[in-house]
Amino acid sequence: MTPPHEKPVLRVPDDVASVLQKLHPVIKSHVRSGLRAIMEDPYSCKALKDELQGLRIYRVKRFRIIYRIDMLKPSIDIIAIGPRKVIYEETFRILTKK
Repeated sequence: MTPPHEKPVLRVPDDVASVLQKLHPVIKSHVRSGLRAIMEDPYSCKALKDELQGLRIYRVKRFRIIYRIDMLKPSIDIIAIGPRKVIYEETFRILTKK
């Protein structure tokens, strides 16, 4: 476990950053606020189950931010950002592709 004063690093892959850049400015602002909230308290968000166990989700209106916490590094890895309608399938596809 890391010392309490050591904040985790937020890691956003290029493909996720590309999705973020293409969002409507209002949604983009909400997502960025969500990323700040995740950095403040990454464990406050809902943990996913079954095939997506080990991931957490932050809700931003109709969008979701799916991320993984790695306290050994320490880092918060953003896995996917997208609309609720497709994000779970997209995340599963990303994870099985690796």
